[in-house]
Amino acid sequence: METSEDHGNGELNHLTKKPRLTRFITESAIADEFAHHQPGVARINNGSFGSCPGSVLSSQREWQLKFLRQPDDFYFNGLRKGILRSRTLVKDLVGAADVEEVSLIDNATTGAAIVLQQIGRAFAEGRFDRNDAVLMFHCAFQAVKKSMEAYVRRAGGSVIEVRLPFPILCDEEIITEFRKGLEKAKSNGRKVRLAIIDHITSMPSVVTPVKELVRICREEGVDQVFVDAAHAIGSVEVNVQEIGADFYVSNLHKWFFCPPSVAFLYCKKSGSSLDAHHPVVSHEYGNGLPTESSWIGTRDYSSQLAVPTAFEFVNSFEGGIRGIMKRNHDEVVKMGEMLAESWGTNLGAPPEMCASMVMVGLPSRLYVTSDDDALRLRSHLRAYYGVEVPIHYQGPRDGEDGVKDEYGIVTAYVRISHQVYNTLDDYCKLRDAINQIVDNKKTCKTLLIE
Repeated sequence: METSEDHGNGELNHLTKKPRLTRFITESAIADEFAHHQPGVARINNGSFGSCPGSVLSSQREWQLKFLRQPDDFYFNGLRKGILRSRTLVKDLVGAADVEEVSLIDNATTGAAIVLQQIGRAFAEGRFDRNDAVLMFHCAFQAVKKSMEAYVRRAGGSVIEVRLPFPILCDEEIITEFRKGLEKAKSNGRKVRLAIIDHITSMPSVVTPVKELVRICREEGVDQVFVDAAHAIGSVEVNVQEIGADFYVSNLHKWFFCPPSVAFLYCKKSGSSLDAHHPVVSHEYGNGLPTESSWIGTRDYSSQLAVPTAFEFVNSFEGGIRGIMKRNHDEVVKMGEMLAESWGTNLGAPPEMCASMVMVGLPSRLYVTSDDDALRLRSHLRAYYGVEVPIHYQGPRDGEDGVKDEYGIVTAYVRISHQVYNTLDDYCKLRDAINQIVDNKKTCKTLLIE
């Protein structure tokens, strides 16, 4: 029900009053929302692709049909209004000062391309000196590293990588390494033109002290700060003004129940954001990134238009998104500790440095000695046990013994996710699969011949 309120200046502010929920979503209703998931598969990898409930998929289908029924009317009278509504909801969710700071894009990879293209142009046009630096974590998402090659290195910029300590015990370990990286980046009189900070690293998964790292960048004179927060929205609290970065990107399809693929890119109003453009140049080029992003040619915009329905789904839970975040965090930590106890291993980070994903050490008797071994084990779990979970190879560094279990050095970790559809059985399935492989005295090497 909408009401209007006159504030005496002749303008009407429209207020939306939502009926108070007297009953929150039930466990059976949650199961119904995700009934389209393939049965018999333990989906403990929400972090990679996310998940979308049936009610949001229905909304997306309605938007698709609206376009297909009468595309011209949809384009001229519905598309931009719908996208503006979605952007406004996201703006309020993340604490942006102005809706014009929020653009809807396909995914975090697109956001990285937008940010790095404007850095690359500055190098190519001589506004930055050759060998000026861009700073990033060594475990940055591979697509971001490829964008760095495409737009920064080839234009003459230097890239300095900060090693993320892992396994990790506290924020200070990250802060110490980050300061070392900044010092290296500023050596020989170079300027640091951009720092890329992961809010939640993907693999291995760790929540970083993002506000402190941004503050350090400001103190050290870094020109621009870009926070790659692909996993953040829906799994940790986000207030872009408090974080203080120039750019902040997060996927809405990973942890906020939107259909693939939709993300938001926050660009703080400043000189640097004025040179940010969508990598697909279309009719709206030069009219500001939010407008450029709202039309990049004929495509399916239904994911962006279904954002309000995802908000409705989130608000059907007690506590809304905060309630979901607490539920997922508490459960994934509990499941991680259960697995670590069963395998005699460890968590890769303390609970306070985890969100909805936790790294759990695998038994050393699996003998994971390479990324290929990790991928082979992951494929084996999918094919023979119906378990979908990413595996991270963590070889011991020079001069370090590494974490040990009863039989040797732990060299691999599973990254388990928890989303509202997960149950205890999913994690027990993983636990039993690993235990059976170990009990059968198989290793990642012997899995190769199966």
